[in-house]
Amino acid sequence: MKITKTIGLTAAMSLAAIIGAAAPAAAQSCEVDRPVVFGDLDWDSNFFHNAVARFIVEKGYGCKTDSIPGSTIPLYTGAVRGDVDVVMEIWSNTAPEVWRDGVKDGKAVEIGVNYPDAIQAWFVPRYLVEGEDAPAKDLKSVSDLPKFKELFKDQEEPEKGRFYNCISGWACEVINTKKLAAYDLNETYVNFRPGTGAALIAAIESNIKRKRPIVFYYWGPTWVLGKIGDQVVQLEEPAYDDAVWNTLMETKNAEDVEKATAYPLTKVLIGANAEFAKKAPNLVAFLEKYETTSALVSEALAYMQDNDGSAEKAAENFLKTREDLWTQWVPADIAERVKQAL
Repeated sequence: MKITKTIGLTAAMSLAAIIGAAAPAAAQSCEVDRPVVFGDLDWDSNFFHNAVARFIVEKGYGCKTDSIPGSTIPLYTGAVRGDVDVVMEIWSNTAPEVWRDGVKDGKAVEIGVNYPDAIQAWFVPRYLVEGEDAPAKDLKSVSDLPKFKELFKDQEEPEKGRFYNCISGWACEVINTKKLAAYDLNETYVNFRPGTGAALIAAIESNIKRKRPIVFYYWGPTWVLGKIGDQVVQLEEPAYDDAVWNTLMETKNAEDVEKATAYPLTKVLIGANAEFAKKAPNLVAFLEKYETTSALVSEALAYMQDNDGSAEKAAENFLKTREDLWTQWVPADIAERVKQAL
């Protein structure tokens, strides 16, 4: 009789252990009793980061989340005022005055570096410059471009090469126009300004697909660099210099610019409302550790481009394929809940 009871007790304990192992982890209690509000800035990299962070906050920390769509100044203002809790992308070198004042006044906080290396540069295809038979093997720097003007021949001015500038009217187009003057390239290159982003992308993709020469400006993270990043090479420029950059930016007429410098790498920060940060130290600890790279985000945006523009699909793909990275941002029990949700 004792043996039977012992066996029954052992079996029950074993069954309980099995059930316990199979059961999902207990729900995490959120630190705030309302939805955590994210600023839904109107560009793709921010959509992606919002989707990643919201999935982790919801499934890992047991919080509800919401978002407010809008552009930079209204959403940064909302974060300072308290209408928005978290902004996943604060571009440090272009943050508007309202954000800088909010941080200075203690109404907003910068709690982490989302990615430290947002880039802008001039590029050429790798097949032009690498390999024994490469037609522009010696092209390494912007200063080498005059020697290769015939390789990049402009269709309308064949005695010059064609440089594909940023989109007409954008700030980067103005900066590149100043750079062309400073690098003495106007005599040898046409400053070609596409009318739209789609036109610039089409030119880049078609020339690279056909293995034709092209020299162009682009920026990252973007889905374009996510797709072609390993197929292009960044041209060297004079090393970034604060004084030269500031003078370049302040000079109105391109022909008056005497020196230029490489674009600065931009730190993209994560910001939050200060009161929210005080109430949710665990969520803030997660956001402090949240860090990616420009290249990684470009890859995610390329995935997003190939999947109906869905930030949610790109986020889930990232969470499934990059456990090595995101599990470092959260405690083990939070990571387990996120994995189960996936």
